[in-house]
Amino acid sequence: MRRENFYVYILACHDGSTYTGITNDLRRRIIEHQEGLLKGCYTHNRRPITLIYFEHFKDPMSAICREKQIKKWSRGKKLALAKGDTGLLKQLSKAHVSTSST
Repeated sequence: MRRENFYVYILACHDGSTYTGITNDLRRRIIEHQEGLLKGCYTHNRRPITLIYFEHFKDPMSAICREKQIKKWSRGKKLALAKGDTGLLKQLSKAHVSTSST
């Protein structure tokens, strides 16, 4: 049985926003975003883009679950993840829990 590679990635867009996606070919997908080959994609009019974070998965379902999780996060939390700032990531997670339970 052949195992695939799957990647969940975060892009920083020129307008300051972020984009989270999933792919089985990270290099190809970044080129598609950067070159504007995906006309209907969120990033098309927000180029240039920069890859700021990615995670590798062997299991597609794990990658899909992680992508869905990250897509729900705030821009700040995504940037903290990309920077590897676990303290800020935890702080932002706690802030979200306390505001969502009020």
